[in-house]
Amino acid sequence: MTIPYAKPWLSISDQLQKLTSYGLTVADDVAAETFLRHLNYYRFSGYGLAFEQQRHVFRAGTTFEVIRDAYYFDRALRDLVTESLEVIELDLRAAIAYCFGEHHKPFGHADAGNFFHRFPHHEWMTKLHDETERSDELFVKHFKQTYREFPDLPIWAATEIMSFGALSRMYSGMLRTDQKTVAARYRLQPDTLRSWMHHLVYTRNLCAHHLRLWDRTWAIRPDLPAGNMWQAPALSDNGGLFASLLVQAKLLLHCPAERVFANDWRLRIERLLEKQMPPAPNALTRMGLPACWKTHPLWICL
Repeated sequence: MTIPYAKPWLSISDQLQKLTSYGLTVADDVAAETFLRHLNYYRFSGYGLAFEQQRHVFRAGTTFEVIRDAYYFDRALRDLVTESLEVIELDLRAAIAYCFGEHHKPFGHADAGNFFHRFPHHEWMTKLHDETERSDELFVKHFKQTYREFPDLPIWAATEIMSFGALSRMYSGMLRTDQKTVAARYRLQPDTLRSWMHHLVYTRNLCAHHLRLWDRTWAIRPDLPAGNMWQAPALSDNGGLFASLLVQAKLLLHCPAERVFANDWRLRIERLLEKQMPPAPNALTRMGLPACWKTHPLWICL
């Protein structure tokens, strides 16, 4: 049963007073109000959840500055994840375009017969055509002015303008032989790569909307490969940050052109977690990190 929304608009000072009524300590009211003018109260309060002992009751000693620093930590983490997703996404675009073009020629993606029979090909193509029509890329404009196939583009051009979500859906609908060719690049089974792409599209959307990552339980989880190191007790589950970082590290490992980036990225992840991890209760558990995560065989080997 729903009820009418009756909460009033609050001024910045009233917002701060509300936080202090929950037990939050504020050392500098002016600085705190300045920050709340920058970061919406609703977003800020989300970072406070990890420091509550019960709803709307902060643990003793929790300060405004601690929650603010948790936001800064999460922002830095999100930046690092965004960097890795760019590298992974571009590699997947190239791998899928190369495979599909080799097996089915430039416009093979326009033929539903080149996909799994249950794949909603017409719907996918309609959305791809919409994305093509909206694109202002010079190569798209040139193709429209030059070739009669427009709005169909060669697959190696189409994969450059389709959304990451559309690329993920394309891979999920590809024939098994094509999926195996792409998945082999990353030393994965096709279904595992399909799951990972779906998870990374979701993660990319979280990052694009600047949503909290560090203590999130994933709504779309990556399937974990077979093998003791991917399963409990070595890895608690696939619902936290560490599982996603392992997925990204595994994919980066098989992007040979980005080996320097991959090594540097992992070191920066380690430094961030060592130096800026929020002092929340059970912080490691909230991120799905085992106590000895830095020496976890997968993190060392990937």
